[in-house]
Amino acid sequence: MTSIGQIAHALRYYRKETLRLIAQIGMGTGAMAVVGGTVAIVGFVTLSGSSLVAIQGFASLGNIGVEAFTGFFAALINVRIAGPVVTGVALAATVGAGATAELGAMRISEEIDALEVMGIKSISFLASTRIMAGLVVIIPLYALAMIMSFLSPQITTTVLYGQSNGTYEHYFQTFLRPDDVFWSFLEALIITAIVMVSHCYYGYAAGGGPVGVGEAVGRSMRFSLVSVQVVVLFAALALYGVDPNFNLTV
Repeated sequence: MTSIGQIAHALRYYRKETLRLIAQIGMGTGAMAVVGGTVAIVGFVTLSGSSLVAIQGFASLGNIGVEAFTGFFAALINVRIAGPVVTGVALAATVGAGATAELGAMRISEEIDALEVMGIKSISFLASTRIMAGLVVIIPLYALAMIMSFLSPQITTTVLYGQSNGTYEHYFQTFLRPDDVFWSFLEALIITAIVMVSHCYYGYAAGGGPVGVGEAVGRSMRFSLVSVQVVVLFAALALYGVDPNFNLTV
């Protein structure tokens, strides 16, 4: 929690580092930059995940003769569940794991101790800046994920299965609620905060040489993956457990 409390300090004194991390998280460095960095990874993962939702939805609904409701299925599942989960997993696997490995390497090479000797607040400089950068990047990143999750099921349903665009768009637009999109973005922000805090913590507290760094990455990934599922589960129960906010009549 110290890293969250020092975000204001990081924004005041380490703005350049925060901006550098925003660019690094968004577009990546080295080989990651060649393929578009985290933006491309999240886009492709969301593309495949939402396509699977459309495929499964069309097949399952077709068993009871209501495959026309595939647009309804995509509007609810992708926004309420699949979008936050897929984005959180992709963020943990790319940005989170990288942050743990980087901070862990700095810890075992005593670079963090050197920062403290130089009078630099290491938690603020290393952890708080990364948390803030993650929260800034996730907004356009999740917007891209939502766009991909909207386009991919429509293309899959209309091109692969031959359903008319009018039928798909009618049910999709009817059941896509603006408040669902808002809550989905809020879930993404909460997930990002948890993922970045946990990965920065495990990296900052790593020890035991290179083996310890590897173990820290593994522990942070396990914690993040479980946290993503728990956040989405409780958010779904809180928001839609009593009232699902839609009325469907066949």
